Amino acid sequence: MSAKSPSAEILGLGYGSLAVLGFSLSLPAARVAVVELEPTIVGLGRSVVAAVLALFVLVITKQPIPPQRYWRGLIIAAFGVVLGFPLLSAWAMQRLPAAYGGVVIGLIPLATAIVATIRVRERPDRKFWSASFTGTGTILLFMAISGAGTLQIADLALIGAVVSAAIGYVEGAKLSAHLGSWQVICWALVIVAPITVIPVGLSIVQQGLQASPLSWAAFAYGSIFPQFLCFFAWYHGMHLGGIAKVGQLQLVQPFLTLFFSGIFLGETITPLMLVCAAIVITCVAVSRTAQVQRS
Repeated sequence: MSAKSPSAEILGLGYGSLAVLGFSLSLPAARVAVVELEPTIVGLGRSVVAAVLALFVLVITKQPIPPQRYWRGLIIAAFGVVLGFPLLSAWAMQRLPAAYGGVVIGLIPLATAIVATIRVRERPDRKFWSASFTGTGTILLFMAISGAGTLQIADLALIGAVVSAAIGYVEGAKLSAHLGSWQVICWALVIVAPITVIPVGLSIVQQGLQASPLSWAAFAYGSIFPQFLCFFAWYHGMHLGGIAKVGQLQLVQPFLTLFFSGIFLGETITPLMLVCAAIVITCVAVSRTAQVQRS
């Protein structure tokens, strides 16, 4: 059992922070786009655009096709971060404020840590788990209070998005050690492109593509950054700094999403949201000092 070196961990946290900054605008961008575009177009359409970019990069750099032993992991990662998370979160954003969704997405770090414990046998210490469960409990309490004590269908969609993201993050980070960080997301996008093209095409035929420049700008952002470029930094950061510890950075994402939702969407930021965000940020600071062993 060995821990990550301090220099690798710091560099990994740096890459992870850049990715989280880009991810934090994902829900606000989706919230803008789904006002005029159908959720399937927003959720899966951005994966189609990102797949075109990924294929271009793979061809230009003359990347070899991954060995067959890695395809299972690529498919799992793809279903998590290319299909599951984008589609479920876009559907939820048609029904919930981006600020609310941003806080719920803060459940991802705990889910990621649990999956990492199972898949790559990372072993965080008690301080890590205490901080993670405290942050997660705060978010669940926020959901209960904000939702009048009941879970709505859109809440369940967000929880499904959380689980999908966690699985995709861990599988992608695991493969990064063998294939490279940006190669993983590129191949994941390309592999499921035939699946995403069909529902997107049907939605375009039924709903059309009439939308304002603002909606298209939001769609473009989601396609290029959260669905593509951010994963370059995210998978590389997890590979360098450890999946569980770098994954904890996403506890900060709710605060950033709240900030961007207030600025760009004019959504009301309640005192409860700010208190919850402050608590989870404190949890990130505590988990940063925890020890995570890896077999």
